[in-house]
Amino acid sequence: MSDKQGKVTRRGFISTAVTGLVSAGVLGVTGRGAFSREEKTDERTGKGDEKGTILRRTLGRTGIELPIVSMGVMNSDNAALIKASYELGIRHFDTAAYYMEGRNEQIVGKVIKELGVRDEAVIGTKIFHPGYRNETKPGDVKKRIPKLCEESLKRLQMDYVDILYIHNIGEPGVACNEDIMAAMVKLKEQGKARHIGVTTHGRMHEIIDEAVAAGVWDVVLTVVNFTLGDYTELFGSIENAASKGVGIIAMKTQAGSHRRSRIDWGDYFATPTVATAALKWVLRNENIATAIPGYTTFEHMKQDFSVAYGLEYTADELELMENKNIEAAMGFCRQCNVCRGTCPKGADVATLMRTHMYAARYTNF
Repeated sequence: MSDKQGKVTRRGFISTAVTGLVSAGVLGVTGRGAFSREEKTDERTGKGDEKGTILRRTLGRTGIELPIVSMGVMNSDNAALIKASYELGIRHFDTAAYYMEGRNEQIVGKVIKELGVRDEAVIGTKIFHPGYRNETKPGDVKKRIPKLCEESLKRLQMDYVDILYIHNIGEPGVACNEDIMAAMVKLKEQGKARHIGVTTHGRMHEIIDEAVAAGVWDVVLTVVNFTLGDYTELFGSIENAASKGVGIIAMKTQAGSHRRSRIDWGDYFATPTVATAALKWVLRNENIATAIPGYTTFEHMKQDFSVAYGLEYTADELELMENKNIEAAMGFCRQCNVCRGTCPKGADVATLMRTHMYAARYTNF
């Protein structure tokens, strides 16, 4: 990806894209019809589904082919919604050992088992690395990581997961920790994790670069959204990772924008336009295989997955995102962690802002 997207501002992210300056995802393709609903192939893989409608991409060297929109299950405890998502066309479901204190994994596992589609579904789950929040000592890696994996598999009622992540790496040194890598590689060799990866919410470009250099990680799950449009280093690291065969999955794609209230956004901003436009912006980057937007309603499920049918901006999306008030309306903590350690009183600003994001944006108390 060129630096052109990295310099796009929040206010101009749509208008710039429509003039062709946002080239990610449309390299070699120009014009408004590049990602129209009628487009039958994905510009990265050259493949579509049987009906020629759902855009798919390959997740790096894993070889897994996925629709470009997946499901972040974190905030959903609705089994019917997960089932409906699969029936709609979603194939990748992202959960974690700690979501809902383990209940999230249980729900995902139960639905997949009842549907009888384990071979068709791609399940990703996450565990924290030893030493995270002082939970365990780093020396406990060889015992702790396999134990956490077994606990997740039990909750999921599965013999293996497709992607097992070390979760929320925000400091250099973890992704290249030899004990952590050895423990994860062993789980992969045992067939309990078909592929292994890391997730990062802060200092993303450093973590991605470190993960690529380590040489063992198959997938990176990272924050990507239009508020990070000027974070040039992040997009450079994503491009480098993709070129080395590391699959990139995007999270926090709608910049924390909630769709629950018309009171604090007004009718104009409560429309699905913001969410779909923001998701399209992320997925127009050809180096991103899929995104895991989180949703908790059937309406939002349909809104998000509609993006999988084409990445061309609609007239409504263009009109909305060219509005001069959009930047203020979409005010959002970027979770870049640059503020960490800057408070003279010692407050953990990054964690406080992350807490606010989940409470105020996701209504996840």
